[in-house]
Amino acid sequence: MTDEAVMCVKCGVAKGHGSNYCQNCGKPVAPNAEVCLNCGVRVANTAAASGGKSKMAAGLLGIFLGCFGVHNFYLGYTAKAVTQLVLTLVGCVLSCIVIGIFLVLGIWIWGLIEGIMILTGKINTDAQGNLLSE
Repeated sequence: MTDEAVMCVKCGVAKGHGSNYCQNCGKPVAPNAEVCLNCGVRVANTAAASGGKSKMAAGLLGIFLGCFGVHNFYLGYTAKAVTQLVLTLVGCVLSCIVIGIFLVLGIWIWGLIEGIMILTGKINTDAQGNLLSE
């Protein structure tokens, strides 16, 4: 984009308003920058400013509702979440025989471990690769 341009010809965004530009001065910023090097203002394209997923919320969902895959639905790992949900439901149905109880217990431990891993930072991104916010 040149200095005379009013908008980007590739995406149609007005000059200085895309995700790679400072919302204060309109100068280009690095994609992972937290502050504009030109004016020093915090830029809105960081994970926390752009509505990134909360590490605390994901971890607590994993600990308390992990057997239902709620934390994985929250983070966008839909296939893993559906697997946890279906296995838990199958385990509940089969709980009339002893094997179902062990299935539900195993899935609960899986969710608990993932919740702890999220809170400790071992799992720190969502399904799109965005960092989880503190």
